[in-house]
Amino acid sequence: MDAYGSEPAVSDKSPKPQEPDTDVHEDPNEPAFDWMKPKTSSGASPASPAASVGAASKTGPTPSATPTTATPAHGQPESRADRKAAEAADVEVEPPLFADTVADASTTKRPAHYSEPLPTSALQIRPPEDEVARRNAEREQAAKVKPVGPRIFQVLLAVFYPVILLVLAVRAVTSPLFLWVEYNRPGFPGDGYGFSTDDRMTYGSYAVDYLSNWAGPRYLGGLVNQDGDKLFTDSEVSHMADVKLVILSSFGAGLLLIILSIIAILYLRKRSTGGIRRGLFAGSIVTLVIIIGLAVLAVLSWQQFFTEFHRIFFANGTWTFSLEDTLIRLFPGQFWMDAGIVIGALVFLAATVTFILTWPTKRRRGLATAQADDAGGESDESAATDNVDSLRNEPTGVTR
Repeated sequence: MDAYGSEPAVSDKSPKPQEPDTDVHEDPNEPAFDWMKPKTSSGASPASPAASVGAASKTGPTPSATPTTATPAHGQPESRADRKAAEAADVEVEPPLFADTVADASTTKRPAHYSEPLPTSALQIRPPEDEVARRNAEREQAAKVKPVGPRIFQVLLAVFYPVILLVLAVRAVTSPLFLWVEYNRPGFPGDGYGFSTDDRMTYGSYAVDYLSNWAGPRYLGGLVNQDGDKLFTDSEVSHMADVKLVILSSFGAGLLLIILSIIAILYLRKRSTGGIRRGLFAGSIVTLVIIIGLAVLAVLSWQQFFTEFHRIFFANGTWTFSLEDTLIRLFPGQFWMDAGIVIGALVFLAATVTFILTWPTKRRRGLATAQADDAGGESDESAATDNVDSLRNEPTGVTR
């Protein structure tokens, strides 16, 4: 500044500020982004040779400040790309972020020709002959053994069938229809004490209805005849109450067996092809044997058969009455003989029809096999095959 505080003027003799060196052509032979290109196997970029940067650095600086223009062996002068390549060679390469994942992938990688070994490729030693024979015997035995479930349901169906038929036949007899047919059929003995057919039908219907309803003993005890006297005595009413208990118990048991039989039929339909037919066939045979045996006993001595039957269900002295009692006048001995014949005939007829329809003919057996194949249902033989397959899948004692 001058004495007046003002900035002196710039003269020609004043030193000029030195401008920075902005010469971008210092290394004219170096491409602008050559250092970004990938390296070759020799460690340098394709555009720059593997120059001896270290050798150039050891020789020290050149006397002149002018940049060197010496050309390396490959004809490319030392450049910034060369220095970058040398520095990258000296620095240890940093592992990638997911190095462990890459390592695992590289270790699990297999050649293209590798294939997964088969489960049986590790078998090296055959089991002993005794072991092979034992397992073959087990497979044959498993093929012969049939499942237990279908067999049990077939047996239950065969046992329930005759009881169900007998209960249904008894229910058919204890009905007003049978009573009307019996009173109006030719040859049925009349009442010697004054009951007409209409009287018998009226009073007998009360007795039959009492056996199948839920009314108490007063249902019969309160009935009176035309003279105003009680129609049934106390002993008769007591005996009818015992008969009602037996009848209702048999009806309840028959209903329960019908439900169980339906369950058995549904089970056999799914699990055993032809099981329903075999169960009903066996049940019809059992029914025919029982009904024929009872018929023979009844024909040989009906009075003894009738007495023994009452002794099974009733106490002695509670089921014997005089000829003047109402029960004997309504239901004489001929009535019970006809009822027994009808019951036996109905059971015999139903069992015979079932026996014929379920007879194991070749056609029915072939049809059952075809149905099993089409439906894909599990039969006894298929279940046995499953047992054999389970034995085949059993691991063998071999070395690997």
